[in-house]
Amino acid sequence: MSNLEKVYDPSTVEERLYKKWMDNGYFHAEVDKEKEPFTIVIPPPNITGQLHMGHALDNTLQDILIRYKRMQGYNTLWMPGTDHASIATEVKIVAKMAEEGITKDDLGREGFLEKAWEWKEQYGGTIIGQLKKLGSSCDWERERFTMDEGLSKAVQEVFIRLHEKGYIYKGSRIVNWCPVCQTTISEAEVEHMESQGNFYHLRYPVVGSDEFVEIATTRPETLLGDTAVAVNPKDERYSHLVGKMLKLPLTDREIPVIADHYVDMEFGTGVVKITPAHDPNDFEVGRRHDLEEICVMNDDGTMNNLAGKYAGMDRYDARKAMLKDLEEQGLLIAIKPHMHNVGTHDRCKTVIEPMVKAQWFVRMEEMAKPAIEALKKGDLRFVPERFGKTYLNWLENIRDWCISRQLWWGHRIPAYYCEECGEVVIARSMPEACTKCGHTHLVQDEDTLDTWFSSALWPFSTLGWPDNTEELQHFYPTSVLVTGYDIIFFWVVRMVFSGLEQMGEVPFKDVLIHGLVRDSEGRKMSKSLGNGIDPLEVINQYGADALRLTLITGNAPGNDMRFYYERVEANRNFGNKLWNATRFILMNYEGEDSNLQVSIDDLTAADKWILSKVNDLAVEVTDNMDKYDLGIAVQKLYDFAWEEFCDWYIEMVKPRLYNKEDKTRHAALWTLKTVMINVLKMLHPYIPFITEEIFMGLQDQEESIMISSWPVYKEEWHFATEEQEISLIKEAVRSIRNVRSEMNVPPSRKAQVFVVSEDAGVRDLFERGKVFFATLASASEVIIQGDKEGIEEDAVSTIIPNASLFIPLAELVDFEKEIERLNKEKAKLQGEVDRVVKKLSNEGFVAKAPAKLIEEEKAKQAKYEAMLAEIVARLEKFNK
Repeated sequence: MSNLEKVYDPSTVEERLYKKWMDNGYFHAEVDKEKEPFTIVIPPPNITGQLHMGHALDNTLQDILIRYKRMQGYNTLWMPGTDHASIATEVKIVAKMAEEGITKDDLGREGFLEKAWEWKEQYGGTIIGQLKKLGSSCDWERERFTMDEGLSKAVQEVFIRLHEKGYIYKGSRIVNWCPVCQTTISEAEVEHMESQGNFYHLRYPVVGSDEFVEIATTRPETLLGDTAVAVNPKDERYSHLVGKMLKLPLTDREIPVIADHYVDMEFGTGVVKITPAHDPNDFEVGRRHDLEEICVMNDDGTMNNLAGKYAGMDRYDARKAMLKDLEEQGLLIAIKPHMHNVGTHDRCKTVIEPMVKAQWFVRMEEMAKPAIEALKKGDLRFVPERFGKTYLNWLENIRDWCISRQLWWGHRIPAYYCEECGEVVIARSMPEACTKCGHTHLVQDEDTLDTWFSSALWPFSTLGWPDNTEELQHFYPTSVLVTGYDIIFFWVVRMVFSGLEQMGEVPFKDVLIHGLVRDSEGRKMSKSLGNGIDPLEVINQYGADALRLTLITGNAPGNDMRFYYERVEANRNFGNKLWNATRFILMNYEGEDSNLQVSIDDLTAADKWILSKVNDLAVEVTDNMDKYDLGIAVQKLYDFAWEEFCDWYIEMVKPRLYNKEDKTRHAALWTLKTVMINVLKMLHPYIPFITEEIFMGLQDQEESIMISSWPVYKEEWHFATEEQEISLIKEAVRSIRNVRSEMNVPPSRKAQVFVVSEDAGVRDLFERGKVFFATLASASEVIIQGDKEGIEEDAVSTIIPNASLFIPLAELVDFEKEIERLNKEKAKLQGEVDRVVKKLSNEGFVAKAPAKLIEEEKAKQAKYEAMLAEIVARLEKFNK
């Protein structure tokens, strides 16, 4: 045992303890076939990253699970690492270069990649250092990066295998195109923002008649790429037009009217322009009807040479010019305001342009099937279950995945083009000659792979795949994935079908989904709102434990949570409560054997009660944690530590501790220490630093709490009788405290308490607990008897099961002072009653005041009159 400082200072403790854990290798895992593995792979943060509240929550949840399982004796591996995050990183590097007056073209590909690797070295470790500040117990010796040599080998291997199976192909399809970054982007990088726009109602004349159809569009500039107009085949309004031709405004082209069930008859005019090269739904309609795909834009968002007189204009300038021309030609019917979702690139905030592009794709239909079956068969489980529907919905409506990006930072596509015959060769390295014509001049594809392609392999590529390593055999499949609901489609799904395809097994058994951390008003944290909270600032001010506890307390899987500084302060105070309770224990151990032992027979009812309660707590908390109800588990621990242990048990044993002659003093000391150690162990996964510091001060037999054993149920600590007995005494104390509170009796005023019961067992219980009962009930004396003999008639009483409690009124109250106080209160309440009565008697007020206000005044009158009657009754009782 060692003394603790008077005040816990996380700023001096946390760094020292983390270094101790690292130096002793507590986080590191080796293959150990004697132990059952428990594996988590970290969702790899971007190398551009700064720790935000989402990271803090995500990694706190993972750390809780790893620390818990480590204490349970599992062979735990928490695999850390970072993601190259191709587009996110490239955008950052390009922006930094722009500040220096340099462009990508100035450097060329190789020069730019040198800059990118310099960036990785400079910034790649930033977020890792921040995760360590949070207390994350990852196996940092195994830290990986998605562009490490081994992981790059895995990416290349998967591409080649999927291509050989016919799952990867190059073709023209609709993609999300960013005109500023000039690359395709994934759905995950498209931010749909509600925006005020317009519906532009246009006339499309029917060829050979005076008739026209009215269409409404939010993007009139794309009409130059229209190749049809569609109506629903069941729509009788337009059935006569199907098969006819329309004159496409502003062009010399004619386009057909087609029938397709895609068209919603109830929306707009029921007529839809079909632009297959600029809309994903139109693209599908166009493929069904064999329509031409006409792309009218350049990669930078300007109109191309197929746009006629508008060629070279920015898409929005072209819109204005086209609307002016349409109006002059009498083809613009109306412009109506319309709120709609606009897809923007989350990195540069540019509105994305759906465009048909020749890109590399993965065929998803076949790979989706086993991923769907995995959930339906129970091989994969979501917590909460409702997110399984999100997963299934996306897989059952899956489209082919565009995996190519027009970027330089990332895994380059292993495709080589023969400059002589155009043959495409997929290979692990540059072929010496074309496999078709033998020509020796080949060039590699300029594109890189979507970031999600490499992160989809993370659960097995980090363990050494495609090599069949010992780690891969032992730690795969992993145990649980912890992630937010916002990337189920983009990352979780891709890891599942990749794991099934390459490993033949799901990459994890459980997926624990958490929500977003919002501000105190429930708003999403963002730079634009200026409401983001830096976790590192919270840690610097309150310590990592207070932040971790705040993120978990009251947090249910899958639900968003609100962040309040008041909760952080409350959780810091909880840590201080544990600290002060331990200092109290250590102070009373002075001069005693720190490892003193007692037998069960030495324990009092109070000792047995608290041991039995902590025994039950271990069962409940373990069950909650196994079900991932981490917020419920820690709330039970919080309540037990604060209320049952500190507020009740410590107060119960103080008289025994202060009396050195008390024969049960050693039992009290042993119980205090034993229960506190068990509580610390169960709290350790949540608040690792303060629990370690207290644990090391409270005992000297184990070197660290994080490698100590998790508390388990002990039959010899089950004391049902004592639990019932102490519950009765607690109820008696609460009843007496309520009486004293109602009568405004200060805690310092002691009074006799009579315990009356015909039950000899109840009398015996209070006799045995008399010393601490007297302390808790602020009693000057506790008298236990079988009847009311000797108890004054005016004694205040309260009832508990099988017993009545009496306190002589004269001992509770100074009659003269109380009569004086009650008379003052009576005068004050009479004044309030008179004021309300006068107000309600005023005819002018009653005539003009709203009915609600009059009702409020009447309610006040009733309340004040009731309070006044109670005061009068109490005065009458005193004056008898």
